[in-house]
Amino acid sequence: MLQDIIKEKLEEIKKLSASTKEELEKIRIEYLGKKGLMNELFAQFKGVPNEQKKEAGQMLNELKNGIQTVIDTLKEKIEQKQEELREKDDLTKPADTLSLGSIHPLTIVRKEIIDIFARLGYTVAEGPEIEDDWHVFSALNFPPEHPARDMQDTFFVENREDGNNILLRTHTSSVQVRTMEHTQPPIRIIAPGRVFRNEAISARAHCIFHQIEGLYIDKGVSFADLKQTLLYFVKELFGNQTKIRLRPSYFPFTEPSAEMDISCTICGGKGCNICKHTGWLEILGCGMVDPNVLKASGIDPEIYSGFAFGMGVERIAMLKYDVKDLRQYFENDVRFLNQFAGAI
Repeated sequence: MLQDIIKEKLEEIKKLSASTKEELEKIRIEYLGKKGLMNELFAQFKGVPNEQKKEAGQMLNELKNGIQTVIDTLKEKIEQKQEELREKDDLTKPADTLSLGSIHPLTIVRKEIIDIFARLGYTVAEGPEIEDDWHVFSALNFPPEHPARDMQDTFFVENREDGNNILLRTHTSSVQVRTMEHTQPPIRIIAPGRVFRNEAISARAHCIFHQIEGLYIDKGVSFADLKQTLLYFVKELFGNQTKIRLRPSYFPFTEPSAEMDISCTICGGKGCNICKHTGWLEILGCGMVDPNVLKASGIDPEIYSGFAFGMGVERIAMLKYDVKDLRQYFENDVRFLNQFAGAI
């Protein structure tokens, strides 16, 4: 019976699918072509009894319209997919805007410090982060009982029978030793790098941080040269209005030694919460290289003298950008880092 065939085909066309124009053309020919299904059904329609023609005719039109709707829908999907592919491969289409990120604030400050000392003739020297006791402690005049040699303060990697233990360097002064061992004066270097100390992590301390240390050795080098060098440095970094003061201190590898403060960058030396109302902020340690350090590296202290200094990059960056918590430097939060986009 024709009506039954039509009902069957109405269900059949709901399942039709095509992914290319060629497949869609085959469906069109199969159902709507000259020798297709609809022509065959219309031919059979002639033999339908008159009392059934109205119902059968309506069903035939429904089937024809249904087939055409399915073909149109499939055609639209195929064309949309092809358009998407053309857009994807269109080399003339404007490129998507990509987020390029930003330079890390520690990198910005590190580069600025290096550039300042480069103008004074200092070159960059580097050394290994995993060091031995000699280059980190012994050659720098640290006595055997010094607290820095304790497990509580230093990350030791390997204990050796000869006492020259392997450890993560606690300062980049080890680079200075290696330079003095293999270079004859005059020596004028800065040693930037990552260092490690066994400290609890907090807003003001971390077990990993970055240092830049400087070393100048030549004939006739004096403490006045050290002071003038550091004064030039802070004026270039923080502004010409910046003042410095040197306070006596102690380091095993320098004598005399000093801590250097700068006038507070926030209040201009008037006193605020940042400088604890003193008007001064400590930024680095410095001093004249101890003769024992020169001797340990094969340099005659009767002929040569020199000075050394060291600063924490995080500390400088905190002052420069008014960052309250140094842990932010290590958390890789893009909301924090994006503030420094275009800063260099």
